Amino acid sequence: MAREDRFNITFIFLFQIIFYEDRNFQGRFHECDNDSSDLHTYLSRCNSIRVEGGFWVIYERPNYMGYQYVLSPGEYPDYQRWLGINDTIRSCRIIRNVGNSWRLKVWEKPNFEGQSMEVTDNMPVFHERWHSREVHSCKVFEGAWIFYEHPNYRGHMYLLERGEYRRHTEWGGMQPIVGSIRRLKEH
Repeated sequence: MAREDRFNITFIFLFQIIFYEDRNFQGRFHECDNDSSDLHTYLSRCNSIRVEGGFWVIYERPNYMGYQYVLSPGEYPDYQRWLGINDTIRSCRIIRNVGNSWRLKVWEKPNFEGQSMEVTDNMPVFHERWHSREVHSCKVFEGAWIFYEHPNYRGHMYLLERGEYRRHTEWGGMQPIVGSIRRLKEH
């Protein structure tokens, strides 16, 4: 096999996710290697997923809306394995800023006002270092992060990539509650 062919084969699996209608990777499936704003045209439901390459965020609604689930490479034989609440997945996108350094800053009020704190590492119980469970704005300077609704990386997830979030709704939060924070990194 020529060197160029080996490179092309490796590149094909750099970002790939496979959605299956049934549990344990059965039934109709759809392979995806890029962002997709509407998966409903390919599958009516999703009960298992294989992440062949890259990190992905999947959404329960089209156009990257609704509950978010962040998936790393691996197998998810049923929706409970990705902490899903049902078999509805309607859009997905690649997480491109995984990186190898992480830094973010959180504020107690919208628009980067009030008290703030810089974060560079995982925080399984956020309120142990912050005076509240509420975060109203955030700036991500490096890496990709996941905010969890509850301590110890449980509850609804919210992906935050490099950029500014003037209020919690800009990262998809229905409330400004943060129970734990995790850096997204390759294993």
